[in-house]
Amino acid sequence: MISKRMFPWLDERLGISGIYKTIFDRMVPKVNWWFTLGSATLFLFALQVVTGIMLSVYYVPSPDKAYDSIQYIMNGVAFGWLIRGIHHWGATLMVITVFLHMLRVFFYAAYKYPREITWTTGVLLLLATLGMGFTGYLLPWDQKAYWATTVGTSIAGAVPGIGDFILRALRGGNDLSGVTLARFFSAHIWMFPLIIIALIGVHLYLVIRIGISSIPKENE
Repeated sequence: MISKRMFPWLDERLGISGIYKTIFDRMVPKVNWWFTLGSATLFLFALQVVTGIMLSVYYVPSPDKAYDSIQYIMNGVAFGWLIRGIHHWGATLMVITVFLHMLRVFFYAAYKYPREITWTTGVLLLLATLGMGFTGYLLPWDQKAYWATTVGTSIAGAVPGIGDFILRALRGGNDLSGVTLARFFSAHIWMFPLIIIALIGVHLYLVIRIGISSIPKENE
């Protein structure tokens, strides 16, 4: 009874009904399951945020303690192995769903007018997702992560002209060290997530404002 009295009061001040109609109660063209890849990616990102926060409670971004903290999460924390497993495989699935989502958009030519900016934000989201995956790969600080990051940063350092600057910026010097781990950890939990959240906001706004494209017919 109280909620029935409160809702009109809140709706008058916050416009809840208008928000609901704009976001959820809107006309969409007839589509198929391929059009759910964007929502699946958003769900996986939310899952990465939740599991990442849980892991950060126990993870120590230090060269002499990072690996031990991962082992403690896996073996000493209740359900730590499950949380890390979800975070690890969720990152892989997120990259796959982002790629498939963009492949679907390209295949259906949904990047054309008037959705060019929507497509651009999608491309930036793909790059940010890859960046978050790359920075997270070093965090266990084991042999595989160390040498994979060494190779990855060396490839980035091969860019003509500015390669040396990129290499030193990523590593914090000429070689991988505690500075590299600190930079990758900061980028992984703060920089890339904030960039992704901002881009998702713009991307969803454009999807709601312009709408999604329908499946093209044979003569289109």
